[in-house]
Amino acid sequence: MHPRLAELALTLGFFTRLPVGRNLAPLPTLAAAAWALPLAGLAVAAPGAALLALAPGPLGAILAVGLAVWLSGGLHEDGLADLADGMGGRDRARRLEIMRDSRIGSYGVLALGLVTALRIAALAVLPFAGAAFLALAMLSRAGMALLMAMPPARRDGLGAGVGRPVRRVLAAAAVIALASAASLIGPGRMAVAVPAVVLAQAAITRLAARRLGGQTGDVLGAAQQAGEAAGLVALALAFAA
Repeated sequence: MHPRLAELALTLGFFTRLPVGRNLAPLPTLAAAAWALPLAGLAVAAPGAALLALAPGPLGAILAVGLAVWLSGGLHEDGLADLADGMGGRDRARRLEIMRDSRIGSYGVLALGLVTALRIAALAVLPFAGAAFLALAMLSRAGMALLMAMPPARRDGLGAGVGRPVRRVLAAAAVIALASAASLIGPGRMAVAVPAVVLAQAAITRLAARRLGGQTGDVLGAAQQAGEAAGLVALALAFAA
């Protein structure tokens, strides 16, 4: 298999439920495959975007977000909940320990519920909800690729295991996401969505650096969720029907 196709297959297989990338030899690294993260976002959001075209409004928004959660295996939602729970720890070691606990606490429930509600509410009022859903799924995952370049908070786990992408990989992820989003929602709407994504993910990055000393898989997932929700809310505030 061509190296780029193998990297795409690995990314889709790892970040979605799609049955690809299971028997690759040799196996690419996630750091090398990070350029394809926006395409994983496209795969996760595309069925939901189609539903939004058929059933706009609250019902379509709930179905779209629910389908995206199922297609991603709730991977990023789990990261958001774990990070929220971990922030209640008294020190760095305890925070990382809490984040590894499979149980969900009150902070995690609240964060997950609020962010999911924001995503659904924003999609319910956007006249171009399907296009926005696709664009933000891609933009928020390009931000995940950028966060992979941050030092890992622990020596084991997903954050350390993925490696750190080189600049050309990060540039490719950014170009794919920006070009695709621009074609989906247009430059004017991009000027609203992109700063919101950047600010939300910068806040997660700063929080992780100060409270954990680096990134983990949960931090990456939380950044995706925060970026997507912030972008959708910004668009809803600016362009609601």
